[in-house]
Amino acid sequence: MTGRKTPRFAPGLRPRKRGPGRPMAVNPSLLANPALDDWLGFDAGGTVTVQSGKVDIGQRVSTAVALLVADELEIDPGRVNVARVETGLAPDEGFTSGSQSMAQTGNAVRMAAATARRHLLERAARALEVDPAELEVDDGAIHSRATNRKTDWWELAAGRPFGIDVDPAAPLRPRAALGHVGGAARARGLGDIVRGRLHFLHDMSIPGMLHARMVRPPHYHARLSALDEAVAARLAVEGVEMVRDGSFLAVAAEDEWAAVRAAERLAAAASWDLAGGLLSDDIYERLRANEKVSLPVVDGAPVEAPVPPPGAPPAEAVATLEARYERPYQMHGSLGPSAAMAEFVDGRLTVHSHSQGVYVLRAALAEAFGMEYEAVRVIHAPGSGCYGHNGADDAAFDAALIARALPGRPVLLKWTRGEEHAWEPYGSCASMDLRASLDGKGRIAAWSHETFSDTYSMRPRPGPNRMGAARLLSARFLAEPLEPPVMGPAMAPHMGIHRNLDSLYDLPQKRLVKHLVRDMPLRVSALRSLGAYANVFAIESFMDELAGAAGCDPVSFRLRHLSDPRGRAVIEAAAARLDPSGADCPEGRGRGIGFAQYKNSAAYAAVVMEVSVSDAAEIRLERCVIAADAGEIVDRAGLAAQLEGGVIQAASWTLHEAVAFDRDGITSRDWDSYPILGFDNVPAFETVLIDPGRQPFLGAGEATAGPTAAAIANAVHAATGLRLRRIPFTPEEVRAAALA
Repeated sequence: MTGRKTPRFAPGLRPRKRGPGRPMAVNPSLLANPALDDWLGFDAGGTVTVQSGKVDIGQRVSTAVALLVADELEIDPGRVNVARVETGLAPDEGFTSGSQSMAQTGNAVRMAAATARRHLLERAARALEVDPAELEVDDGAIHSRATNRKTDWWELAAGRPFGIDVDPAAPLRPRAALGHVGGAARARGLGDIVRGRLHFLHDMSIPGMLHARMVRPPHYHARLSALDEAVAARLAVEGVEMVRDGSFLAVAAEDEWAAVRAAERLAAAASWDLAGGLLSDDIYERLRANEKVSLPVVDGAPVEAPVPPPGAPPAEAVATLEARYERPYQMHGSLGPSAAMAEFVDGRLTVHSHSQGVYVLRAALAEAFGMEYEAVRVIHAPGSGCYGHNGADDAAFDAALIARALPGRPVLLKWTRGEEHAWEPYGSCASMDLRASLDGKGRIAAWSHETFSDTYSMRPRPGPNRMGAARLLSARFLAEPLEPPVMGPAMAPHMGIHRNLDSLYDLPQKRLVKHLVRDMPLRVSALRSLGAYANVFAIESFMDELAGAAGCDPVSFRLRHLSDPRGRAVIEAAAARLDPSGADCPEGRGRGIGFAQYKNSAAYAAVVMEVSVSDAAEIRLERCVIAADAGEIVDRAGLAAQLEGGVIQAASWTLHEAVAFDRDGITSRDWDSYPILGFDNVPAFETVLIDPGRQPFLGAGEATAGPTAAAIANAVHAATGLRLRRIPFTPEEVRAAALA
């Protein structure tokens, strides 16, 4: 690898400034990509192609985008094609993350379609010699009743670029006139998925392609010390290519099985200097003892100021409670391991990846190889599916390294299941200390919440000292290695560790602190909802504990401290369908509630869970009610699926998931050693969607994660009297709580 000076902004990542006469865009996507032609075009075949920088990884953003465009242009959604995301063609929208697709892409394409509609209707009025208000549109056909003359969008567009910017002030069609938004819709590509016709990145086949496999060290700190050259020589005779760069070791062959066997043989022929191994002492003790950066959090954001001491309870306090809650390292656990296709030809690199940020990955790869950004092309292809930063970017870099060593040959690299489990960047472990005082009226008089955790910000963003490249896994194993950067604390509101640390409740005398802990043992990055899952779990569990101390039911206690009307509405809607007090709960079961507004700015969600606990201390999820307000509803079924999917994933984290490791490396390398929730423990769902009308889109994908964990914990307490504070709630954890 060769270095070069990295600009502060990579091409395609720099926000464009507003020029003379250019209206201020309404969101970052339009600021960076203001041209109408960046977003949509009218095709000769009577269709419309929409470009988006957000990838569809199961959240159905392409379905929602098609509905928005179809309604603004008054065409059938079947006429809307949503293009695959590719650098140089799609608008640069950064990462598909943070439940921002609708707020960014959704608004951008809606405004683009509204701008195109107004512009083309003006053309139609001139061509038909009528007032634009007299024109009627029916599936793209434009008709004047006054003259009985007709045209259509495609004739008016004539295949030419618009050459204008998206106008955020372009009028939208009235909500009452919309025929598709908010109604029933089938997910795009669902038929291919059901019929087994969907082709994943793993299925790619190109003439002359090589199949590649990695040979990994035992753990992060091990380095290659010796290699049996006789084995390498025999592999070469058998037509297997070996690629070695320092401790980066891989094989490639035309036959996939030959590559698999060659990797096994080469692994047996390699010797590793294990250094000191992984730090394997108690992670929760490390969270307290290690060096850390500690900052107070005010109005959802950290401030550069001394951390105030806890202080004594206020004079009006009649009771003060304290509790500690803990979350382990957890995996993304993609059902299919990561993969990538790469090819180096004439100094240019093409990569097919299931990355959630193709432009950012392009910039990191350019940094890594000392290339111009325009010489790197990244094309999104469906992969194993993941919400968060799994191994996709790392696999892309691995494939590119192999392809660079074998130029002119496409290289398809697939990680193994063991690699995915052992080498993906995990979600950070966390520990939360909460303390609150109650006054004589059963109200919270003071509140303290401290969260201790590692960073959540290791996606490969470019930056000084080739920071983007240094965040890619294999960069640390090369002959000229790049050490992973030491990240500073995220300072934006509700980012990383402090996401949802400042709750939506009206709490007096709030003391909120984030602790970014250094020198933790495992590699981490963004996992769905970042710190919100652990913080909301802690807050909502503690709210139940406080409600009990105040002699109040859990719903009334929450409403007593919540003035936000939309927040109150989702709590009341969920409680109306499944009473969290358990007054009508079957014997042997318990119910619990959890609530949050994700990031205090995205979707509101309340989750009520009904559980039972068996004699074997196994927790069964019986029923679940979700009530949510995610702003204007576009794809109703997709919204419900996102909310329910979030519950299922969070329930799996809460009941089962914890990364296991020792000094010699990660030990949870398969689904037996890292179990996840099974189909046999998915609750019966009822999902209540509150439609506030034409209100801003509020991202929903991550809204139910934290409330789910707390709802389960509170339900277990209601069923058994046991208060579980350390995730996951395995039978061993339940029995330990019973003996405490």
